[in-house]
Amino acid sequence: MLTRKEAQARIDQIHAFRRELDLLGTTGHLQLSPDQRSALDDHHSALSRELAASFDIDTDGRARQLSLGMRIASFLGALSLAASVFFLFYKFWGVIATTTQVVILVAAPLLTFGFAAWLRTRDFAGYFTKLAAFVSFCCFVLNVSMLGQIFNITPSPNAFIVWAAFGAILAYGMDMRLLLVAAIACFVAFIAARIGTWAGAYWIELGERPENFFAAALALLVIPHFVDHRRFDGFPATYRICGLLTLFLPILVLSNWGASSYLPWNVSLIEGSYQVLGFVLSGLAVWLGLRRQQADVVNLGVTFFVVLLITKLYDWWWQIMPKYLFFLVIGLTAVLFLFVLRRLRAA
Repeated sequence: MLTRKEAQARIDQIHAFRRELDLLGTTGHLQLSPDQRSALDDHHSALSRELAASFDIDTDGRARQLSLGMRIASFLGALSLAASVFFLFYKFWGVIATTTQVVILVAAPLLTFGFAAWLRTRDFAGYFTKLAAFVSFCCFVLNVSMLGQIFNITPSPNAFIVWAAFGAILAYGMDMRLLLVAAIACFVAFIAARIGTWAGAYWIELGERPENFFAAALALLVIPHFVDHRRFDGFPATYRICGLLTLFLPILVLSNWGASSYLPWNVSLIEGSYQVLGFVLSGLAVWLGLRRQQADVVNLGVTFFVVLLITKLYDWWWQIMPKYLFFLVIGLTAVLFLFVLRRLRAA
């Protein structure tokens, strides 16, 4: 049975085939008889109507543009409804009895989760399902946070892993990459906080040591190789992007602020080591991305390499060069980089 992604790909193939057939007919390389062209068009039209009725997909450019608008509206609506739930809770919370508070907190995520699951069976495009799922996740975050306040539970990083688990359940159940990103963010925060506490710091100070994030970055990069994501379009790329960002951003910070490192070395040595590591890892990311045909990895590797290079050029030459010469060097470096990437693309 076709999936929605495969049905959309089939529609796109039909449009591409029609355009190529028109072009071949115009140039005289292929001519179909009127009966053949009519039979082919009828077949494609019937197939398009069948797929559109079964999967609610985009059958032309206008529908694709409207779908983009619907995705944006769905995202903004989810954020607005989540904010509405948050402020509604806090406005009337003080006048509600404790028992009623607990019942509301427990029921809100369960009811919205059930509503999202019900919508999933009827909303093939997923716009309303994703909206309900995002609200369910926000209700669950409020649930854990406010139950902790009601029963005076000591704040703990364990809440992050609970939120991550619920977010992952929603993301995989509703095929929603936005919630997967939220679950990944909670997972990264939990790992970083745990490593920070093992190093003797208070868990809420997880961001003061950028090296706390390296273990989570490694885990995110490994997960797509051990979990089957054939039914979840874009999930492996989401893991890779989040993993590389979780790896590269701390390296960028440490290459300019060595005092935040755990390493008992001279600050200049720490910064220099992370600068070298950043260039090596970004180059490795570009090479692996090209080898495996992963455009997201290539783009992130190139972006980080350029950002790291510009920060180093600024450190080396901003104070000693005239400004026009400094920006000329930046421009020439960019041109050189374009030539290198062009050769790589040709290869």
